Amino acid sequence: MPENQKTPMFSKTPVLVAVAVFCCMLWGSATPAIKTGYRLLEVEGVASIMLFAGLRFFLAGLLTIAIFSLAQRRFLFPRKENIKYVLHVSVFQTIVQYIFFYLGLHYTTGVKGTVASGSGAFFAVIIATLLYKQEKLTVKKIVACVAGFGGILLMNVNSLSEKGGGEDLMGVGFVLLSTIAASVSSVLMKRYSEHEYPVTLSGYQFMIGGLFMVGVGLAFGGNMNMANPGGVLDLVYLAFLSAIAYSLWSILLKYNPVSKVSVFNFMTPLFGVLLTTIFLPGEASRVETWQLICTLILISFGILLLNVRSKETSEKQKEQDENQIKT
Repeated sequence: MPENQKTPMFSKTPVLVAVAVFCCMLWGSATPAIKTGYRLLEVEGVASIMLFAGLRFFLAGLLTIAIFSLAQRRFLFPRKENIKYVLHVSVFQTIVQYIFFYLGLHYTTGVKGTVASGSGAFFAVIIATLLYKQEKLTVKKIVACVAGFGGILLMNVNSLSEKGGGEDLMGVGFVLLSTIAASVSSVLMKRYSEHEYPVTLSGYQFMIGGLFMVGVGLAFGGNMNMANPGGVLDLVYLAFLSAIAYSLWSILLKYNPVSKVSVFNFMTPLFGVLLTTIFLPGEASRVETWQLICTLILISFGILLLNVRSKETSEKQKEQDENQIKT
């Protein structure tokens, strides 16, 4: 087998780390951008939030297909036999994940939602190893996930006592369901990218899921003030970051084990806190500098644990990954 097939660019550790961190930075920037969009477009109530999210993801799908079609000089469209894969991913990645995520944040605090969503890497590893048998569950993977989640927990420990009661518990439960859906979508993307170009899957699943959410929002009376140019630009930015980040993420999943990619998810809430503090200082959470430093150390430890290997281990893993792709 030629060397370039044995070691695809996106499976090389420096590329994996750079692209994954870039994706997480984009996703982290969504936190202040969403809050800004709500204010500029006068988004109030769950129905309007669904409409806002639906428009964002439908635009993200259009941008994904347009940008990558131009880059490849061919129009991206899934093969007829692969349309079912687009629908499967759309159900979990966009429809279920974001409906439960927005509902969850409506009933609980953003801090508790962040901690709950931080469990995503756990679920991704468990689903990939135990349910779909895509890789083996090892002590190293468990330790890496525990370290990353510990960092997220430490970053938010000051605010975990905010708000309580039945609604709060329900909200956390909704966010957990959202996180499980996102984890399932990661595993499905890895599996289905063997049959279809992952960017094509990403773009069309966004459009289908976005249209569904727009329909839900309109059906329940959602509305927005689209006359504000700043708000429209904010919505376009959110669509752009989703298009770029998820498309690159799906390519990483194609060429790497789910656990190696998913562990970077712990970086997203860290970037969210940092960027919210910079752009929306009035909404900065009660996070001390030492907490951010310790969080970064724990997350970095988890990432390094899964991505730094001896030469012998790396060669063995490459052989295993190639055999998984063939099967």
